[in-house]
Amino acid sequence: MIIDTHLHLIDQSALRYPWLAGAPALNRDFSYDEYAADARRCGIEGVLHMEVDVDPADIAAETAHVKSIAGRPGSMLKGAIASCRPEEPGFEAYLETVKAEPFVKGFRRVLHVVPDDLSEGALFRQNIKRLAGTGLTFDLVVLPHQIPKAMALADLAPDVQFILDHCGVPDIKGNAEHPWREHMEAIAKRPNVVGKISGVVAYADPETWTVETLKPYVEHTISGFGWDRVVWGSDWPVCTLGGGLTTWIAATHALLAGTSDSERTRLLSGNARRLWRLG
Repeated sequence: MIIDTHLHLIDQSALRYPWLAGAPALNRDFSYDEYAADARRCGIEGVLHMEVDVDPADIAAETAHVKSIAGRPGSMLKGAIASCRPEEPGFEAYLETVKAEPFVKGFRRVLHVVPDDLSEGALFRQNIKRLAGTGLTFDLVVLPHQIPKAMALADLAPDVQFILDHCGVPDIKGNAEHPWREHMEAIAKRPNVVGKISGVVAYADPETWTVETLKPYVEHTISGFGWDRVVWGSDWPVCTLGGGLTTWIAATHALLAGTSDSERTRLLSGNARRLWRLG
């Protein structure tokens, strides 16, 4: 069975998503019911919602909206990775609010669409260090050339658990392994960083990719982090750009052919249960 650590839900009647105007293929509602129909058939039994970069004024509302869906009978939603703005003075008070909400398991601040120096600001870094001892994780989504910025944050806050999303966002369509490959080796040496096997189908050519296309990127990520520091995510609905949920799950199983039951279990569910105390 699978724990999906990276589900995005889009409900434009409830929340505002400014970035969707520039992403026509994703500019519609993507509901929990639409996701769950395929997810259950594919062996997914638990899900973490990943923030969807809503309008900053809607950050708290997004968490409340997802929590309401989690409250439905039989819901697979087990928690949320909430949006945040560590570069702003209000983060400290926001953190105190979130610490009182066990449904929130961690934070993410999208970094690959903002200036490179955002994560280098003194307030940003001070606020990231505030996560130490809270049990809250911090997801990093960066482009390959930005991975050193992620390493700097991991080194700055060694007692904070970081998750590197989407295998470090390699340019698979462009067959560009460098400097991605070297940077992945370097960040994987940080014991407080976990690699997330997700997103890669959206970075490959949607018409021509095969399991062999993805294999060098997924295998390099797993070999660097090791089986105890990798988790799996669907990145739905972004994965629909490269074939969809069932296609990505089928590819995942093909990529894991020849691995042990223990290795597969750790990647697909065990590590996520431990990291986010999902039971």
